[in-house]
Amino acid sequence: MTAPSPHDAGPRPLTITLDGEPFAGTQGQTIAGMLLAARRRAWRTTSVAAAPRGVFCGIGVCFDCLVTVNGARDVRACLRRAADGDVVETQHDPLPGASA
Repeated sequence: MTAPSPHDAGPRPLTITLDGEPFAGTQGQTIAGMLLAARRRAWRTTSVAAAPRGVFCGIGVCFDCLVTVNGARDVRACLRRAADGDVVETQHDPLPGASA
């Protein structure tokens, strides 16, 4: 009998938090993919109307899915692969010239 290959196990599970709420996913998923799979559609608000934003283009061209990850602001959730234990925070875009 041979030992199982690490490739036989499939994707490894992982957990991130968004504003302190845990979200489960698997290795290889983007942060946006994990949040969308959990039916979370928005994780940022606009500066003027505080309108909710999430994924718009899904390919890193727009800026609607920006989040803070492990203290780094302006991370595109659609491009960033989730890592186990990532601390993700929603962002609110302050008005230009306003203190954040």
